[in-house]
Amino acid sequence: MKLLLTIIAAIVVVLVLLIVIMLAIGSRLPQQHIASRTIRLNRTPGDVYAVVRDFGQHPKWRTDVKSVEVLGPVDGHVQFREHGSNGTVTYEVLDDIPGQHLVTRIVDRDLGYSGSWEYAFVPAAGGTALTITEKGDVSNPLFRFMSRYVFGHTATIDTYLKSLARHFGEAGAPGDSAGNK
Repeated sequence: MKLLLTIIAAIVVVLVLLIVIMLAIGSRLPQQHIASRTIRLNRTPGDVYAVVRDFGQHPKWRTDVKSVEVLGPVDGHVQFREHGSNGTVTYEVLDDIPGQHLVTRIVDRDLGYSGSWEYAFVPAAGGTALTITEKGDVSNPLFRFMSRYVFGHTATIDTYLKSLARHFGEAGAPGDSAGNK
């Protein structure tokens, strides 16, 4: 019995030590990051934009989203709330040029992270090169550690782009873009 308690205590100590180390490393990482990924799709920029911009339909093709509430404009910016694997997150549209450019930003301030996504829809060889650039701010040091060393800054972008390609019946894979920091 004493051996079992010693083993359990040792496991708890190791886990606490790991969390402390992750917090220490995370607190030394930059709070802001920029990450970009690009995918080429065999659709026009207008077609790709239409699917991306139809927030209410995202649960039909995004594997990480269960439901979306389109909230309408607040202070002149359309807002929508996603419910999914990343919890519940409210976004607003900051800039919207149909078929060319879209910028969304996280409205919530209590998540431990925030930031924006800029979507660029560029004609490319009979299709579209869609680049998503994330300007992230991760205030929570544990999230910062996990984002940098476990998931990677581009994990959410990659999931999004792969889901979009599948929606169009394509097997495209996201690639690096200049500017990952």
